[in-house]
Amino acid sequence: MTLEAFLGAVAADAALASDFAAICDTGGRLQGSDSAACGFSLLHDRMAAIGAVTDEPVPYAGWRCHEARVTDLASGRDLACAPLLGAAATPPGGIVLDTLDCGRGAPGAYGDAAGRATLARHEYPFAAWTVHRRFKLAAATEAGAAAFLIVQPEPGVGPVSGSSGRNGGAGIPALGISAEAGALLAEGRRVRITLAGEDMEATTPTLLLDLPGRGPGRVMLSAHLDGHPLGESAIDNATGLAAALSLARAAARFVEGCPRGLTLCIFGAEEWALSGSRAWLAGMPAERRARMAVNLNLDSIAGGSRLTALTSGFPALGPFLRDAAGRAGLPLGVHLPLMSNSDHANFAAHGIPAARLVAGFDEPGSALRYLLTAGDTRAIVPAQELKGAAITAAALLWAALTAPDEAIAALR
Repeated sequence: MTLEAFLGAVAADAALASDFAAICDTGGRLQGSDSAACGFSLLHDRMAAIGAVTDEPVPYAGWRCHEARVTDLASGRDLACAPLLGAAATPPGGIVLDTLDCGRGAPGAYGDAAGRATLARHEYPFAAWTVHRRFKLAAATEAGAAAFLIVQPEPGVGPVSGSSGRNGGAGIPALGISAEAGALLAEGRRVRITLAGEDMEATTPTLLLDLPGRGPGRVMLSAHLDGHPLGESAIDNATGLAAALSLARAAARFVEGCPRGLTLCIFGAEEWALSGSRAWLAGMPAERRARMAVNLNLDSIAGGSRLTALTSGFPALGPFLRDAAGRAGLPLGVHLPLMSNSDHANFAAHGIPAARLVAGFDEPGSALRYLLTAGDTRAIVPAQELKGAAITAAALLWAALTAPDEAIAALR
């Protein structure tokens, strides 16, 4: 098979659109929910139609929320909110606090936070200037805040969700709120915050489809299944899942003749501070990781006008991928510094050249601004945009599968 034939197979794959719709039909796929279980069952069946599937479940710090409320005491009104995944619980009956608006909420903004409920603005997640939510929460906690509220900046969208990163450890109550609620509380209000959460031991599936090549090395093609209950987790990450299935179907026809094989990995608990892939990689023998030549992670690959490879600090990886896209006549942006915002970061931590393909980097007006909200639905994903992203991903995968061994070795 030639590069042109491979890209053509992906372009002609009608199942890309139907897989995307079916994944969205399962709902937001919050880890541990029936929605996520349906999603994993669907992906297992789709992968099994390509080849033999194995499941290597791994532990993560599970959590279930029974109640989450932010009540403005002056009006008695409950404000739109969503608990951050794994956040610490309040005492029964909640806690009464004064609010403090900390603006953007970057570290250093929490000088008067002790004993208060701090407000910080949610930022567009895919930009070089972004301060991640967990860094803001950590800074508020260190400053003595009694609770943390992250504000969705766009009106009419509702609250923003996300992970607290607590993973069963110490922490403070943390919730996302809407822009309207943030505007009210920024005035300085007294609120009652109630969060009834339950920690538990849990496991997440890790679905694997292995397609051998001529040699022992593997290209690791990954995507995460879990999401958030506020929408359909369509951009994040039904787009990556559907494209990964399409690429695996096309590659199955020729990979046995390639210098290295392909392993498709579907992870869970990514939204829980990347817990699933971290545990999976850490739990295997070193010699198994040594066979992993490169990781191509597909996460939120539609919703913006251009695609960028986040190349995890591996200097040679960006030029390699950009050249691969260029040979197919496709543009590709590259961002070199490590961004620990998806499962590629855990491959990189083990010295495996790893890239996340993402749409909308440095495009804060793109549809990716709706991630982690009820607005993340299939309605904001144009079919042609998803197909174009899958074709670009295919060009990168082709290069990783077919490049000479010395070219792959030079990526480390």
